[in-house]
Amino acid sequence: MPKVSEDHLAAGRREILDGARSCFAEFGYDGATVRRLEEATGLSRGAIFHHYRDKEALFLALAHEDAERMADVAAEQGLVQVMRDMLDRPDEFDWLGTRLEIARKLRTDKGFRDEWIARSADLESATLARLERQRTAGRLRDDLPPEVLVKYLDLVLDGLITRLASGQDITGLHAVLDLVEESVRRS
Repeated sequence: MPKVSEDHLAAGRREILDGARSCFAEFGYDGATVRRLEEATGLSRGAIFHHYRDKEALFLALAHEDAERMADVAAEQGLVQVMRDMLDRPDEFDWLGTRLEIARKLRTDKGFRDEWIARSADLESATLARLERQRTAGRLRDDLPPEVLVKYLDLVLDGLITRLASGQDITGLHAVLDLVEESVRRS
């Protein structure tokens, strides 16, 4: 029996992730049933769950993928740039609307919460490292610890995601992000 190449497996995982992303975006976490995931990916449940043990693992793989991508941007350009990207290309982040549902799951499911936190750590670490570099270069305010600034930026990010996810008007939010960016800079 021939072995399946790693490229073929990676292409299958990519197909599943792309379909799952659109399914979660359209139906939310709870509404993304196995049947809907099958329809969105064009694959059977066996094919999907060959790569991901369950829906939660699939969702967390998406979260990890996005956290890595956002961490790369945050490390080079800052967390505010991640938020600007969300405003400029909301279709690439539309599945994050499930974050409203995830907040409930984070409160009630310890295992899920632990996985979510572990997969979100890259973004926080990248943001903290960039803030520390900015502080060393004299561009970041020095009256607050970088950890406080990370929490502040994370709260702004959560608010932006909530606004985008709920379909609220985003007019003027680039100016708000200018204000946020200015608020962390050295006077």
